[in-house]
Amino acid sequence: AACSKEEEEARAMLLSGDVDAVVAVCDATCLERNLILVLQLRELGLPLVVCVNMLDEADSRGVSVDLAELERQLGVAVVGLTARRRGGAGALLPAVEQALLTAGERTERREDAEAVDPKQRSVELARKARDICRKAVYASPRARQRDRRLDRLLTGPAAFPILLLMLLLIFWLTIRGANYPSQVLSALAAWAEPELRRCLLALGAPTGLALALTEGMFRVLAWVVAVMLPPMAIFFPLFTLAEDAGLLPRVAFDLDRCFLACRACGKQALTVCMGYGCNAVGVTGCRIIDSPRERLVAVLTNCVTPCNGRFPALIAVMTVFFLGEGGASALKAAAGLAALILFSLAMTFALSRLLSATVLSGLPSSFTLELPPFRKPQVGRVIVRSVLDRALFVLGRAAAVAAPAGLVIWLLAHGSAGDVTLLQYCADALDPFGRLLGLDGVILLAFILGLPANEIVVPVMIMAYTAGSGLLELELPALRQLLLAQGWTWATAVSFLMFSLLHWPCSTTVITIYKETRSVKWTALSVALPACAGIICCMLFTFVVRTLGL
Repeated sequence: AACSKEEEEARAMLLSGDVDAVVAVCDATCLERNLILVLQLRELGLPLVVCVNMLDEADSRGVSVDLAELERQLGVAVVGLTARRRGGAGALLPAVEQALLTAGERTERREDAEAVDPKQRSVELARKARDICRKAVYASPRARQRDRRLDRLLTGPAAFPILLLMLLLIFWLTIRGANYPSQVLSALAAWAEPELRRCLLALGAPTGLALALTEGMFRVLAWVVAVMLPPMAIFFPLFTLAEDAGLLPRVAFDLDRCFLACRACGKQALTVCMGYGCNAVGVTGCRIIDSPRERLVAVLTNCVTPCNGRFPALIAVMTVFFLGEGGASALKAAAGLAALILFSLAMTFALSRLLSATVLSGLPSSFTLELPPFRKPQVGRVIVRSVLDRALFVLGRAAAVAAPAGLVIWLLAHGSAGDVTLLQYCADALDPFGRLLGLDGVILLAFILGLPANEIVVPVMIMAYTAGSGLLELELPALRQLLLAQGWTWATAVSFLMFSLLHWPCSTTVITIYKETRSVKWTALSVALPACAGIICCMLFTFVVRTLGL
């Protein structure tokens, strides 16, 4: 009874005849629900092995599984394991090899299964799965009581305040922890730049080339590393720990009612959570939404979710303008970042409601969300994988774009059209429109040049501001002085933060949207929608600030 594209593809693959064997991985903590699929797979006549995973968590919750009885009831091989323990899957391959010996029976049994109405058969199998579990699964009366108490807390009236405090704590730890490492990396980069230039000159490189490589490519790379790496190395592990502990699915559950109020699908809450890692991933994740209308709503609004590439810029500007000395100021900056996240959620709701009431009107559908059990995170593994898979991956992508961008900025800063440099010419052309938004031409130019990757917006902006100045100190206090010297105020910083949240998506996300929609119209709307929202919000904010004389 496939009801989504993914389920249809999986079903077609199973029925294609090209499958050698199937391993059905079940959760030992909720085996009854998983057995419905196992029973359907068994009826297809495919070589089947049932893998009962997470036995350690089942044991901690007072649930025990009699694997021998389960194997007798199902009539197929059953293997129990704890996958996250090294070597835990050692018994799985022999069981698969043994199951391949039954391959000759698959055709006849599959034809019998297809002759039965799938929905009616699913109901019958759900009675049957319950009977099997009564014989093979034993649960103590106190099983899952802790999870139920926590779920009542995190999905009840106190859910949003608790989750907001959690978000505030993550940001506070990130801001406080990233300040000193950023200063150290900045000092190292400031020392390395002239040394690198001297080495290039000693090797016979022309002066212009040495300056382009050091003041252009290396300086932007140094900004990327010094400003981005420390906060990412702290934020991503903390965010992953919350995900590994089972907290983020509760966030999606709590947001479900909000998306339903916007006539959008509750599954959009999950794609928003994916977007915090990468908007392109969030767009791809929209495939889980069955309704084409609601899938488009989720795709078009995912770009207002701040991704990995935007967090360093948000943290840097928030820190240099609203963070002084001491923990209280760090708490204020963290509160500001939490407010930005809430603002982005509000804009997601507003744009979803706007699309649902206009070009993508219709009624919302329902969905079932399975909340995973709370579990103790594997702290060491989470930290290592978060730093390697997320922080360094994002940093590498940013560095790959930052190097040529730095070179382009340096060439624009040293090329001239008459008495004006090309960089200043481009910035001056954008400046009138930038002033309407509470920004300036350099900031808009940085956002335009940052289309390949959001991570390079701040480095490109700093490179444009410091072109020809010889500024080598890259510490955050020096960044504050530089921005103040360029006429930045607290209002400029707020406008920058809002536009960082609500500007056009990066090129990777745009390409992903086109691949998912196969439509130039919807792709163009996905670019125009957040950009127009950012322009309108910045204009309104600037008008209010100037009218009140703030």
